[in-house]
Amino acid sequence: MEIRTVHANGVEFAYLSLGDGPLALCLHGFPDTAHTWRHLMPELAGRGYRAVAPFMRGYAPTEVPDCFELGALAADVAALHEELGGDADAVVIGHDWGAFGVYGTAGRFRRAVAMSVMPMAHQARVFLRYEQLKRSFYSFVFATGLGELAATQPGFWGSLWADWSPGYDARADLEFVRRSLGEPANLSAALGYYRALLGTAPPSGRYAAEQAAVQAGPAGEILYLHGAQDGCMGAELVEGLDQALPAGSRIELVAQAGHFLHLERPAEVNRLILDWIS
Repeated sequence: MEIRTVHANGVEFAYLSLGDGPLALCLHGFPDTAHTWRHLMPELAGRGYRAVAPFMRGYAPTEVPDCFELGALAADVAALHEELGGDADAVVIGHDWGAFGVYGTAGRFRRAVAMSVMPMAHQARVFLRYEQLKRSFYSFVFATGLGELAATQPGFWGSLWADWSPGYDARADLEFVRRSLGEPANLSAALGYYRALLGTAPPSGRYAAEQAAVQAGPAGEILYLHGAQDGCMGAELVEGLDQALPAGSRIELVAQAGHFLHLERPAEVNRLILDWIS
């Protein structure tokens, strides 16, 4: 896979690219990198797509901007779509924070896939359950000035991945994360997503329309995938999700998989995605 750069929405993005054809935009989450799509991208290329996986804003080698609101993520996805071709056959796939980029822009793409994080309207109904609040302790730590100190404790990333995807060997992924978030500015950028979401960073006021689109949820039908053993967002939260998704959407629980289901069960997840986009 080649690493290239593109200027979109005022940010210089680095991205991995493989194949030729209609755009298949693959959006990673936290704490992760574009390399998370290393199993899916060859399959997309083999089906005649140009698979593109950007390092999301703030994740090296992408530039560190000054805003990490959900609306900024949606604006990034729309701008990347345009700068990378903007074709009518383009598809978008997002995991974790990348899912919010899907929710705010799904209507721009022929097909859309989101994984592991539900739309805001559904989260508002289920996030405050006691068991989920315990799982989400890190969000509240990251929203404070303790975030950088906590995240740089020895073994922190490995423990987080082990909790979220029990039994998965994340050593290769953790090395990618260390390269991408090893500098203080990049780490603070990654934590900035949580500070914007939880209101401990002041709103920029620059992305009101995009923010509203993310909060409203996907405008077009999507495929939603969730690991049955997800230790970050419990699989029980998927119940009732169909009410928050447009008609024609599909929900699949992937057995024996946690939060990083596309890395843990690549053959099954790839098949579900490829079937959906075809």
